[in-house]
Amino acid sequence: MPAIRRFDHVGVTVADLDAVTAFFVDLGLEVRGSQEVEGEFLDTVCGIPNSRTRIVMLSPPGGGTCLELSSFSRPEHTPGSPTAMANELGLRNVAFEVEDLQGTVDRLAAQGYGLVGGVGEYEHSWRMAYLRGPEGIIVALAERLG
Repeated sequence: MPAIRRFDHVGVTVADLDAVTAFFVDLGLEVRGSQEVEGEFLDTVCGIPNSRTRIVMLSPPGGGTCLELSSFSRPEHTPGSPTAMANELGLRNVAFEVEDLQGTVDRLAAQGYGLVGGVGEYEHSWRMAYLRGPEGIIVALAERLG
């Protein structure tokens, strides 16, 4: 019997939790909760003694798989690669289906978030683009056609 029951969340560690949360809320996610976490549980799970983090849980309208944003205040975060490309090993993007891809891209571009490449179309069924969000997070935006 499989051990997995459902897909719960994806976690992303960030430096500026407020700015990254605002970006994803502007994109359409909703804050489901936030809290500070420290103590034996966190130390054990993440393997970092004496750690402390602030977490914000976001979900799409109506529920579904969550995006967990966390920012460590103890120890200080370790910088990642804010210019990582899609072929670098590790978690490379967070993907969302949107209603108006071009409008979303234009709105986010006006806020200073640019495309990684361009807008592509796949077999007349999807249009998709990778956008570089705050702290270098690649956000894949896809619009179903037809």
